[in-house]
Amino acid sequence: MPRKWSRIASLGSLTTRISSSYVGQRIKGAFQAEGERVSSLRQLHLDNAGRIVDAMSQLKGAAMKVGQSISVLADSLELSDEVQSLFSRLNDSAEPIPFEKIEKVLEQQYERPLYEIFAELDPEPLGTASLAQAHAGRLLNGKSVVVKVLHEGVEDSVETDLMALKSILLAGRLLKRSREEIDLIFDEIKARLMEELDYENEAENLRRFHPFLAQIEGVQSPLPIDELCTDRVLVMDRLMGMNLDRFCESATPEAKQRAGDLLTTIFHETAYVFRAVHADPHGGNFLFRSDGSVSLIDFGCVKRLSSRFMHDYSNLANGVIDDDYDAMVSAAKSMGMLTSESTETAQALWNFAKVVRAPFEDPSFVCGGEADRLAAGIRSEGKALIPFTDIQPPRDVIFLHRTLLGTYSMLCKFKHTANYDAVRRHYATIAIEVEQGIREDLGWI
Repeated sequence: MPRKWSRIASLGSLTTRISSSYVGQRIKGAFQAEGERVSSLRQLHLDNAGRIVDAMSQLKGAAMKVGQSISVLADSLELSDEVQSLFSRLNDSAEPIPFEKIEKVLEQQYERPLYEIFAELDPEPLGTASLAQAHAGRLLNGKSVVVKVLHEGVEDSVETDLMALKSILLAGRLLKRSREEIDLIFDEIKARLMEELDYENEAENLRRFHPFLAQIEGVQSPLPIDELCTDRVLVMDRLMGMNLDRFCESATPEAKQRAGDLLTTIFHETAYVFRAVHADPHGGNFLFRSDGSVSLIDFGCVKRLSSRFMHDYSNLANGVIDDDYDAMVSAAKSMGMLTSESTETAQALWNFAKVVRAPFEDPSFVCGGEADRLAAGIRSEGKALIPFTDIQPPRDVIFLHRTLLGTYSMLCKFKHTANYDAVRRHYATIAIEVEQGIREDLGWI
């Protein structure tokens, strides 16, 4: 409890400091020329963003995880390029927890000596993230496993960290969307974060995804060792492979193309058919082998999607890519994205959508290639949507697009080439026909 109050005090102090900085700027701005006033305010935004990122890094745990989510969802939150760059400094690595503490947690959870369970347990962690630490091990039967241990007390700070960080970001004037939309985004972040802290939920995710992904040749995922999983410890199969950076350095162009093909298939199969996506797609959650085959290794953050949502989402994309304004507007209204009858608002959404469709107009689009202007276009045109509070991203879009953008980022590293419209349209047809009852529903929900 003292630790929790210390976090509250630290975050509360930062909120006060940031709020006071804007009061001071208003006073100083009264004596500045217009250009100087704009420049000073812009610099103050950057300084305060830096303070927020530093606080998240130091507090680690839930605060750092929220910061990572904000970084990935930067476009949804309309953060400036400079502020996005600051938040991108947050990654999913942290100072390792001493192995003695890990051993103590494991012995408390299992209520027996570890030598009765593990033939080996490597003291050097495979990785230390904001919420947990993972170690390689070998069971008495010779099976290689990964043992993931939740950080002590991390679950106690989620509620307060989320509330405080939202207040800080609002005080820092970094979030330009409506309060209703910001509340929706933070509610969704909280829901996914609480699931990541629930290892029984993650074990179930592993069991549910495994048979579905096993149908995709070249894709692997682990299964949990049920008898060794607890609410604070997750033990699963150990899969071997290279991390993203090492794979990019050593793989052949053919292997990179195959890995990109598989990542593209994984996204579409899980989103449009299974309707449950691995919603934390970054290089640390995937392993790659020299032939381009892929393993997914972390299923804490999963977003489930309804058949109705994917039906509307598919119709929305079809309208955009087919240059059918009326179809786009109809689908956007159906899914709650357009909340008014304003033609000006609909036109603003259409202008933004035309930027997003660029990768689908080229039958051999290269992600991250010289002609790829997608990221810059989204940032540029996205700013034009800020005044339109009657454009509201549906809750399900938030983490679906986090998954899509994370996948796209990895595809850019491979310079992956594909006819993305042909791939997307195939799966959109599946999603539409499932909702219409024409095709068998293979989705999780």
